[in-house]
Amino acid sequence: MPTWLIYAFLSAVFAATTSILAKIGIAGVDSNLATAIRTIVILFFAWMLVAYQGHLKDVTTLNRTNLIFLVLSGLATGLSWLFYFKALQVGEVSKVVPIDKLSLVLAIIIAATFLKEKVSLLGWLGVPLISLRTLLTTLK
Repeated sequence: MPTWLIYAFLSAVFAATTSILAKIGIAGVDSNLATAIRTIVILFFAWMLVAYQGHLKDVTTLNRTNLIFLVLSGLATGLSWLFYFKALQVGEVSKVVPIDKLSLVLAIIIAATFLKEKVSLLGWLGVPLISLRTLLTTLK
């Protein structure tokens, strides 16, 4: 099994866990405050991991393009988390998560369009199927 596939599955497991833990954790708490607390934990955890692996010195190797796009990615992540936590606070996990996962459809389309990544015929077939899955799982 390719390493990327193992990491992708682990990402899915922890993303699912995140949704459940977040739903419980935001009960009676402002969603933006909850996001800020979560962000502090992630910030500390990520920098400790970088330090543990001995990659702190690599910060000096980042070029302007790296920094610009990593900052923009961070802003997009922050906005995603803020909206996600608000949606979890006022909605049901079983409905919020499938809609959030429409990011998969958007990412495939954007990667094919702007990054010129090749998407297989089966990959393109999956796009409307994932969209249909989202519709079916969020209907009342």
